[in-house]
Amino acid sequence: MRQRRWVELVKDYDCEILYHPGKANVVVDALSRKVSHSAALITRQAPLHRDLERVEIAVSVGAVIAVSVGAVTMQLAQLTVQPTLRQRIIDAQSNDPYLLEKRGLAEAGQAVEFSLSADGGLLFERRLCVPSDGAVKTELLSEAHSSPFSMHPGSTKMYQDRKRVYWWRNMKREVAEFVSRCLVWQQVKAPRQKPAGLLQPLSIPEWKWENVSMDFITGLPRTLRGFTVIWVVVDRLTKSAHFVPGKSTYTASKWAQLYMSQIVRLHGVPVSIVSDRDARFTSKFWKGLQTAMGTRLDFSTAFHPQTDGQTEHLNQVLEDMLRACALEFPGSWDSHLHLMEFAYNNSYQATIGMAPFEALYGKWIPGLLG
Repeated sequence: MRQRRWVELVKDYDCEILYHPGKANVVVDALSRKVSHSAALITRQAPLHRDLERVEIAVSVGAVIAVSVGAVTMQLAQLTVQPTLRQRIIDAQSNDPYLLEKRGLAEAGQAVEFSLSADGGLLFERRLCVPSDGAVKTELLSEAHSSPFSMHPGSTKMYQDRKRVYWWRNMKREVAEFVSRCLVWQQVKAPRQKPAGLLQPLSIPEWKWENVSMDFITGLPRTLRGFTVIWVVVDRLTKSAHFVPGKSTYTASKWAQLYMSQIVRLHGVPVSIVSDRDARFTSKFWKGLQTAMGTRLDFSTAFHPQTDGQTEHLNQVLEDMLRACALEFPGSWDSHLHLMEFAYNNSYQATIGMAPFEALYGKWIPGLLG
């Protein structure tokens, strides 16, 4: 726009514009080489000021100094450069009770690992202590990770680089959490893990209740009898299931008693059990019991609940029944749990083309409507 304005002005005159290179212009006028004008551009130029702010450097312009060299008088602007992040960290140390306590010990000479710097900052093994102030810590982590001078390093590199200069408690863990929340780093990082193996499907069961899967539904409203958990046990062949109520305080031995009375008593000892890595299933007591009974434990892959997708899907169906029961019928959910079990086992299942009771007993079980 500035050039266009001058073009509009010049076009009204009959003139010829000739280019004269700067290096050939040895006899120059004073206005084109005005020193004070150049010095003012140094202090007011937006890109330079913006770049200095990015590296946490404060720029302040002092008085203009006149310098005379022979017959030539020049004006130079005073440029003061000083870091600002370090000073903010030192100022924020006074608001951290832990660092205030360590500062008192350092001043008294009772803390060997803590000391004071020349500018009044508290140091830990000659590293600046960063207070628990969230704003200062976030600014420091952002500068160390997202600035043009760091270019999104990984958590290990970022921690190793920063720990040479700064220190705070749980620094390594907080650096890892900060990097893991960076969307840019998640998008651009290259995978370095070993390639995952091929999917291993579960074997097809050969007989009823030889291969079962199980899971827990927890966090349910407490009933009058204190039940807050439902243990879901499913036969992988017929899809028939048992819903066993329980308490979150039950020990592994108590669940083992329920397993013997509710599952083994009715269907015998299964050949294998598919489950997630719940603490109840990975306990030494449960593993010892199944080893003694000759049952193989097949645990699902960590963070892959689809391994036991059958039980996970049944959990969703049962939770829908529980919500419907709470809206339609009075009383606690545990008083209707046996009816929910019958309703599920006697309803059509698309995966087997019949009801679980029909697959289990060989015939359809009539309900109230025949």
